[in-house]
Amino acid sequence: METVLLVLHLLTAIFLVCFILMQRSGGGALDGLGGGSGASNFLSARGTSNFLTKTTAILATIFFITSISLSLYYKNVERKANSIIDTPPAATETMPEVPNVPTAEK
Repeated sequence: METVLLVLHLLTAIFLVCFILMQRSGGGALDGLGGGSGASNFLSARGTSNFLTKTTAILATIFFITSISLSLYYKNVERKANSIIDTPPAATETMPEVPNVPTAEK
């Protein structure tokens, strides 16, 4: 379940960024994608902005729902220590002693 939510969340975030970047700015919607007028003629100018605005709103809603769902899911999950940094060192462990190494005499 967590993997499905996480993948859906990541895909939603990617599509949300793409649709936000395609929306009308000061220059116009979709102008940089195909030479200006050709790319934005698949719908009317008003239809393009309505489509992008509605799609962005739907994606934003899905993004918030998946964010809240993931936070609630991970709130109740017990975490195990997977790293050596997460586990405290044992109190009985000591550093090994360095053996005496004879020195060469000349």
